[in-house]
Amino acid sequence: MSKEPIETDDVKVAVFEEVDSPGESKKPSATSADELNLDVILDVPVTLSMEIGRTQINIRNLLQLNKGSVVVLDRLAGEPLDILVNGTLVAHGEVVVINDKFGIRLTDVISVSERVKKLA
Repeated sequence: MSKEPIETDDVKVAVFEEVDSPGESKKPSATSADELNLDVILDVPVTLSMEIGRTQINIRNLLQLNKGSVVVLDRLAGEPLDILVNGTLVAHGEVVVINDKFGIRLTDVISVSERVKKLA
């Protein structure tokens, strides 16, 4: 690849025109978050995980863990689980069993405004 300097006289501003799909009428641009077209992100995969609790242990104790070891977590039995999407808390729920498989029943959904506050 050549590393020759580009003459500024050769640089032009790119101009793009909006193109409609065949059979699609031109729509006014969205002016608020409620009017956004979310179709473009509906197929984006996310990681959904449930957290039953946490704890901190030192490396010495970590290395001593083996089959049958018990690790005490910071939650009481019966407390709701945290439901996270890509590591962000979005809801709380409880474990259920459906056809011999674990599932989760949502008991509380974190509001969008609360989630936005946590990002700041």
